[in-house]
Amino acid sequence: MSTTPTAALSQAGVSIWLDDLSRERIVSGGLERLIAERDVVGVTTNPTIFAGALAKGEAYRDQVAALAADGADVDRAVFEITTDDVRDAADHFRPVYDRTDGYDGRVSIEVSPDLANETEATIAEAHRLWDKVDRPNVMIKIPATRAGLPAITAAIGAGISVNVTLIFSLDRYREVIDAYLTGLEQAKAAGIDLSTIHSVASFFVSRVDTEIDKRLEAIGSPEAIALKSRAGVANARLAYELYLQQFAAPRAVALLDAGANRQRPLWASTGVKDPALPDTLYVTELVAHGVVNTMPEKTLEATFDHGVVEGDTVTGAFAEAGRVLDALASVGVEYDDVTELLEREGVDKFIVSWNELLETVRSALEAAR
Repeated sequence: MSTTPTAALSQAGVSIWLDDLSRERIVSGGLERLIAERDVVGVTTNPTIFAGALAKGEAYRDQVAALAADGADVDRAVFEITTDDVRDAADHFRPVYDRTDGYDGRVSIEVSPDLANETEATIAEAHRLWDKVDRPNVMIKIPATRAGLPAITAAIGAGISVNVTLIFSLDRYREVIDAYLTGLEQAKAAGIDLSTIHSVASFFVSRVDTEIDKRLEAIGSPEAIALKSRAGVANARLAYELYLQQFAAPRAVALLDAGANRQRPLWASTGVKDPALPDTLYVTELVAHGVVNTMPEKTLEATFDHGVVEGDTVTGAFAEAGRVLDALASVGVEYDDVTELLEREGVDKFIVSWNELLETVRSALEAAR
């Protein structure tokens, strides 16, 4: 029986991944404590996370000095620093990876966000990161942009495990699943062991509510206001329904029978943006077997402290989730417009963070020289 809410989440089939990584967290033993005490079984990173970690900088001083002495430019320095952190974190999670036969113990690193609309460059960067980290429990993050879809297929087809990021719409999620299955078919044809390939599909949650709630407030009718803060959970629940349907279809079943793994849904952007909402909303309302919830530490600690986990809160709620999206349309919120905007903004925000990371490292290199 569970003794903590995070243990209860794990027992319900939810894999808890931390949405954060820094060298300080690794070397201080903080990551190990979260594994031991908070049921954390994986880590995700992104340009924003690395920009924040490098800005603090102290733990990176010696490596930056060595890179500066070696004449490294900023691009090489960022590549070396971030892949070292991910490799070290992957080693810390290796016991989890071994214990779960590769199901968990995963650490994700993202291709450069300024490649989000360049298929071939994304494929090349995915191979470069995969080879550099050189750990079986790493996942390469590729955004679910139009150009990212064929890159996902190519990476999976080459045997690279992929975390597909920045998914907002159900239609795009359907395309992501298709890209994954196509990649598995290519890997099978190439003689690659399908059981070694893992993937998650990161469906963003709170950002959907933030944008839709802004539009509902602008509409201002009682019907619109009553729908506030319901879209993100409804959208994710319908994504889980789509996951169940697609991986029960004959095409997927044939691959699963050949040893392939399901591409698990991952709930991302699970920190609550509206302080009026329960701080564990995007955790306790999205409990379902076989999903990942990647949490910022604040959300993780809130869940551990006072999260109420009462089993599956998703599979019995598909019809109601569909009614929420229908009601949004009826009051004038255009779902496709929202999700297209969020994808563009998601790429743009990561590019801003990436540029901040580059500037931070550039300044550190110059100071070291």
